[in-house]
Amino acid sequence: MSTAVSLSYSECSARERLAGLLDPGSFHEWLPPAERVMSPHLAQLGVPCAFDDGVAIGRAMLDGHAVFVAAQEGAFMGGGVGEVHGAKLVGLLQRALRERPQAVLLLAESGGVRLHEANAGLIAVSEVMRAVLDVRAAGIPVVVLIGGANGCFGGMGIVARCADRIVMSDVGRLAMSGPEVIEASHGVDEFDSRDRALVWRTTGGKHRWLTGDCDALVEDDVAAFRAAAIAALGPSRPVTLSQLEAEHAMLAARLQLLDAPLDGDEAVALWSRLGVPDAARIVDLDVGEVRVRRPLRGAP
Repeated sequence: MSTAVSLSYSECSARERLAGLLDPGSFHEWLPPAERVMSPHLAQLGVPCAFDDGVAIGRAMLDGHAVFVAAQEGAFMGGGVGEVHGAKLVGLLQRALRERPQAVLLLAESGGVRLHEANAGLIAVSEVMRAVLDVRAAGIPVVVLIGGANGCFGGMGIVARCADRIVMSDVGRLAMSGPEVIEASHGVDEFDSRDRALVWRTTGGKHRWLTGDCDALVEDDVAAFRAAAIAALGPSRPVTLSQLEAEHAMLAARLQLLDAPLDGDEAVALWSRLGVPDAARIVDLDVGEVRVRRPLRGAP
């Protein structure tokens, strides 16, 4: 069953993405806004709350397959993770262990942990990470979709890299520390968060695809994300010692490329060292042209 609708994924709300991504009418939400399960901390701080605490979770069908799904709402506190937000994600993943859907989809859009609930948020993210790995160990694939305007940073950036597969659009962003955090910590000379071209060259979907940090690069289109999510419904990738050793070897080889200083545009210089053809043209190429230029697993 298809919902071939051309919509910008980055411009959609969390529930609009769910409506376009999933089989029509199949999403059954758990703890919807009517239940008013909200953060107990924000009101005490005089901060506006959301009735769903910024994340929608539930079960649905994707191309006729049963899936569990969570979608973070970037318009509420940048998709930040607090106690309730994180607990909903953990509950979804733990329920997946019992009911064994075909896959768990996480539509990630988050700046990381809410500063208003720092300790509770950090604990929540750690519990989400453990739950993701538990689900993978049970043979259920976890697929993260990244294409929202807020990107996927902080704790959720780590969660994404714990998943089986990552799907990104060319406008999506993925990293541990966000541009503003880096600038605040190390100064504008280290990283200018207002330089949008720089931000996307170092955290954007094209860069993550070329370095092997995401498994599918798609257009900023809901239908493209749906097709990629369907394609990702294969078996879970086991977390084994050999798999981790291969990942470490790839990262060590990438690190060796940085032994010599990167001249000029650092992102372009790194792509060149990775063996990407016509690296200087990457920023101007469309998604289809970039997809055929990735070296194997980002290795030299």
